Amino acid sequence: MKKIIITISLLLFTISPMFAHYLWLETDRTGSLQKEQEVRVYFGEYTHGVIEKVKGDNFPSVAKFNLWLIQPDGSKKVLKTTAKEDYYVAYFIPKANGTYTVALNNDNIEVLDYTEWDFGIFKTHYQSTAKVQVGNIIADTKTLNTDGIVIKELKSTNGEIKLQVLFKGKPLTKNEFQIYVSDLWSKTLETDDNGEVSFQLPWNTKYTMETVYEERVPGSYNGKDYEFVWHCATYCINQ
Repeated sequence: MKKIIITISLLLFTISPMFAHYLWLETDRTGSLQKEQEVRVYFGEYTHGVIEKVKGDNFPSVAKFNLWLIQPDGSKKVLKTTAKEDYYVAYFIPKANGTYTVALNNDNIEVLDYTEWDFGIFKTHYQSTAKVQVGNIIADTKTLNTDGIVIKELKSTNGEIKLQVLFKGKPLTKNEFQIYVSDLWSKTLETDDNGEVSFQLPWNTKYTMETVYEERVPGSYNGKDYEFVWHCATYCINQ
């Protein structure tokens, strides 16, 4: 099964970089009161060393995303982004101690027809989350959009990273979860009965994480019918 999944992934990367890629957020995991915090939005395939240009062939097709800040008290505000060469950037200033969640949602992507490669006709839905910790009042990250798949970081006391995958607000169990670093290294985990995965970070480097789910419900978007929704959620830890 693993070999089949890898083969499909390589095929999709070859025929459509836009589909094989994913959106992800990067920011420092530790912030400071009254100090500007930078958040970046990337699109590409990190472990392959591919980062798309904002004005290139592929990034514009996924650029209609929404970026939100969820503050420790649960209040939300939209973050305004500015286009750079190969990422979008946004800023916010923490004004209270606690756990901040930056959440990206993009359900504004055109229907793709891959019947030629026996994959079907589908719509893509991306979500990405990032954690910023200010001070010592630690909590779980919060979720923004319950109409898809999302990765939530849970409070951990044993030094491990503990994440939970939710689909429409409920734990997504027995679902494949990928961890990537540079130079094509990856590790595959599976969510447990609570939709959770736990792991150590052995190196001081950037880790991107991805989990996907096919929602086999047909629909229509911008006048085009699709057979299912391909949900993709990402998380990034840079240490």
